Amino acid sequence: MAEIRWFGHNCFRIKSREATVLMDPVGKKTGYTPSKQTADIVTVSHEHPGHNNAAMVKPEYALINGPGEYELNNIFVTGIRTYHDKVKGAERGYNTIYELEMEGMRIAHLGDLGHIPDEQSLERIEAIDILFVPAGGGPLLSPSEMAELVGTISPKMVIPMQFQTRKGDKGREPVDAFCKHLGIEIPPAVDKLTVKTSDLSDQMQLVVMEPVS
Repeated sequence: MAEIRWFGHNCFRIKSREATVLMDPVGKKTGYTPSKQTADIVTVSHEHPGHNNAAMVKPEYALINGPGEYELNNIFVTGIRTYHDKVKGAERGYNTIYELEMEGMRIAHLGDLGHIPDEQSLERIEAIDILFVPAGGGPLLSPSEMAELVGTISPKMVIPMQFQTRKGDKGREPVDAFCKHLGIEIPPAVDKLTVKTSDLSDQMQLVVMEPVS
């Protein structure tokens, strides 16, 4: 069983029996004001201020900030090199997609993905149970492109991130457009999600979260 909380922008905390993982610690320039967090593992998709706020996390923790394969606290982490733009990083640099294997589930976080990944990269994120996907456009894939990519990956559960809320990301689109392109009605937002393998089915679920910070 994993407990998921969203701290705004691309920042999620996933608590399991093995460890606590904090992904893309959020910076205040996004509009969110996160509280200090404790984590065993911190992943950073790229070195932009909204995603690498080390001050948000209390020491000590293991930092993963790039491609590779890692095993920490009985959690397997795979970092996959991608780009923040459609011109192989020439405009905005690299991005890392992370896949976690924990609690018998495969969880993927797309970071600030700015292009459709190549076939080899997509093969590395097959059979995903939970997918965190930036849904508000901006200098990334558009909501329609992201929805198309979600259809290709075909996860069991989709959790949007980096969309406009009353607290932050005012320069992004609301989540509505992404959900419309995905063809799923927007469900009521939740502030905490507890999920286990038996909660997942072959029919894709959409979960919209309320930011904590």
